[in-house]
Amino acid sequence: MTGKLPFEALSVETLATRLSTNEALCAKIGKDASAWKVREVGDGNLNLVFIVEGASGGAIVKQALPYVRLVGDSWPLPLKRSFFEYHALTRQEARAPGSVPAIYYFDEVQALIIMEYLSPHIILRRALIEGRQLPNIARDIGLFMARTLFRGSDLSMVTKERKADLALFADNVELCDITENLVFSDPYFDAKMNRHTSPQLDGLVAELRADRDLKVEAQRLKHLFTANAETLLHGDLHSGSIMVTDQETRMIDPEFAFYGPMAFDVGMLLANFWMSFFSQRGHEQKGMRDAMRAYLLDVVVETWAVFRTEFSHLWRTERTGMLYQKSLFEDQGDRLGAEQALDHVLHQIWTDLLGFAGIEVHRRILGLAHNADFETIADEDLRASCEAKALKFGRHIAVNRRQIHSIDEVNNLAALIEQENSI
Repeated sequence: MTGKLPFEALSVETLATRLSTNEALCAKIGKDASAWKVREVGDGNLNLVFIVEGASGGAIVKQALPYVRLVGDSWPLPLKRSFFEYHALTRQEARAPGSVPAIYYFDEVQALIIMEYLSPHIILRRALIEGRQLPNIARDIGLFMARTLFRGSDLSMVTKERKADLALFADNVELCDITENLVFSDPYFDAKMNRHTSPQLDGLVAELRADRDLKVEAQRLKHLFTANAETLLHGDLHSGSIMVTDQETRMIDPEFAFYGPMAFDVGMLLANFWMSFFSQRGHEQKGMRDAMRAYLLDVVVETWAVFRTEFSHLWRTERTGMLYQKSLFEDQGDRLGAEQALDHVLHQIWTDLLGFAGIEVHRRILGLAHNADFETIADEDLRASCEAKALKFGRHIAVNRRQIHSIDEVNNLAALIEQENSI
């Protein structure tokens, strides 16, 4: 494949023939394409994903489709999202080395990326559903977020380079549009593609959609999302976009990358741990999952603590951009002034992440794209009970985010709601 031919979607049957001369892939897995084993494993909402294995190894071939896979060709989507994913991955690797898959090849015309096959890694969401307590995820994810968000911002980057990067990712219009509508607006009215566990949640859904304070807060957060181009975001950082082993954590699928508020990635990620917490009752089989629930709350605490610590370290050692210049503080002997500014920045991230987390919980239960934490609970009454608790939690932290001062306060709220009877 040279990239000069018109786009054509790959299939299990055609991949080996079409990529048999791709030097990067052959170098990784072997030149004998007739011996390649090809599996299509994409379980996401947008793309084709193939595992290709040969005599000397394996690789992932990911290809965008000209529509939303979850919906079909009635919802067209540009192929250029693979361009943004490729460029986001290269920047994430530079800013947080070892945290994303290695890239072997990119073809913009065919909208495909050939990258490292992570094995024996599994999707983090699946691991949490299975009740696995992974020892390193909080540290690894906290470091990834702090390093990519800080180093992709005007706190660190050369102004000219940062503005050029902002212009490049500003063209990721269609995927931003998905977030702007599916996350911040559609859950709060009877949008065409919404769905929820019905009739069990019907009353609660109607209550949330009539909640003026909640809808106003959701739109304030949407305003922040669209207007505050602080840093290059992953844009879709959730437990389905992270692959893990007991020793290693890798972030994947940053095709929603764009410049937005730092708190967005952090809030979306923590929301997924809180949703996993509320879903655990639906996955209990041989005994209670109290230990797993406690583990998840500990992961939230550690992730935020690692993020704060690393972000603060980078503030003190790599603050070379145009914001909060050292010439105004440390160079004038005013180290405390720099620390005061740091506290202000971290407090704003904290307040905003709670809002984004609450909205993420709602869209995963009321909108189009649900997650397996709840969807794999077969008993609909039990699923609805878990979801109702998560919805109540999400509403509280979104609307009351300015009055919540610590991660322990949020976790205590989650634990209290989990103990209540629901619908």
